[in-house]
Amino acid sequence: MLPTERISYSPIDARPPLKLPNGKRMAVWIIVNVEEWDAKQPMPRTVLTPPAGGSPSPDVPNWAWHEYGNRVGFWRMLKVFDDYKLPAALAINGSAIAAYPPIVEAAKARNWEFMGHGFTQRNMQKVENEREDIRKTADAIEKATGKRPRGWLGPGLTETWETPDLLKQEGYDYVADWVLDDQPVWLKTTTTPIVNVPYTQECNDVAMMLIQHHKASEYYDRAIDQFEQIYEDSENSARVMALVVHPYIMGAPHRLKHFRRIFETIQKKSDVAFMTGEEILDWYLSVGPKAPEA
Repeated sequence: MLPTERISYSPIDARPPLKLPNGKRMAVWIIVNVEEWDAKQPMPRTVLTPPAGGSPSPDVPNWAWHEYGNRVGFWRMLKVFDDYKLPAALAINGSAIAAYPPIVEAAKARNWEFMGHGFTQRNMQKVENEREDIRKTADAIEKATGKRPRGWLGPGLTETWETPDLLKQEGYDYVADWVLDDQPVWLKTTTTPIVNVPYTQECNDVAMMLIQHHKASEYYDRAIDQFEQIYEDSENSARVMALVVHPYIMGAPHRLKHFRRIFETIQKKSDVAFMTGEEILDWYLSVGPKAPEA
């Protein structure tokens, strides 16, 4: 199915208003991406290029740069979540469940949501058997948490032409790959529709720090600028804002304070709800439009 066959155009100002409970006007959700990078494979991202170019194997400096996030950066970020009593969604590779059990236990202890994020950190278009990958990821999360994941985020937001169909068939209720709206939307599949919950490519530390090469404070500046506009937009109908972080990026010592400052600012607004992806999904299912015909 083409993207335009899965979702029809809908201007946000022409929709019936959406209302959050308890007088809240907008929802903010925070997605923490925890990944396992296979040291035998080319690194998914790099911070340092080798002197002679190419893709060295082993690539110790870039593997170690990422591993720092799971050994140190995650725990540094976790203190921010604890200090501000913030819920989070953990988008985690299925293989990372076994690789980083203390991270899994820390997320479980805080009742974080677990989202499928591919079994390994690779482009879903290069996965040999996509259905098996999606199923193995859900199985790994269920084994670790006792609950199957309801949400999915493709590694690097990658999909094949069949991904939404497979996700729905494998029991997922929402996906976050379709960054095209500030409200949840329905996507058609070959069976019953699936909800897309708003994600972000703009307030995403990969885009800002690794691709655009901004200084650390840009994360705070852009997050607050985006928050202020979406807050204004949500006067008459609720909106959703996502913040995306990775432990090896936002958990670096020079960036963490700018992540912390975001919540010092946002929490001054009493009519903003911090939610998980599945909480946003359940709210939308209760107040939003009915699913389109399959």
